[in-house]
Amino acid sequence: MGRVSQAQAQENRRRVVEMASRLFREQGTSVSVADLMKAAGLTHGGFYKQFASKDALIDEALTHAFGELAERHADALAENGGSREIAQRALIEAYLSPRHRDNPGGGCPAAALASDMARDGGDVEARRTYADGVAEFAGWLATGDEDGIARLCTMIGAIVLARATEGSPLSDEILAAARSALSPPA
Repeated sequence: MGRVSQAQAQENRRRVVEMASRLFREQGTSVSVADLMKAAGLTHGGFYKQFASKDALIDEALTHAFGELAERHADALAENGGSREIAQRALIEAYLSPRHRDNPGGGCPAAALASDMARDGGDVEARRTYADGVAEFAGWLATGDEDGIARLCTMIGAIVLARATEGSPLSDEILAAARSALSPPA
């Protein structure tokens, strides 16, 4: 079997990072390298040609996932005529929805990976990347009155609890209560 071109190697790396970003949000960072590479349609042996370690991939996948989140924030701002307040309300509604609850693989990395970062935070770079992403998200949620951290905590806590209670009426009640708590007074 011949060597892959540099362009193909870059495409393979991109595919692995995107797949890792999705699978880590769906299943946690304990997904094996073998399963990850299989899901990306590549062989296990090619992993270490692309990445120094699984921790390096976790860091890169987190960077990718938080980058996707930042793109969504920019898109929401553009879709709402540049109004940050309207874009924030739209984001909060989408975030605290059954659709987001039911699709963690494409959802918020802060919520999906909080427990993994708390339990297996041995990799300093991944933890730093995660903390930077959380801080950036909180900053995006900031208003003139507050720094966004309380809003973010409410949102992440609600989506984590809604996912944990999925299938029971409580799950939808949690989402509704958090939306109500974050809605501006009428």
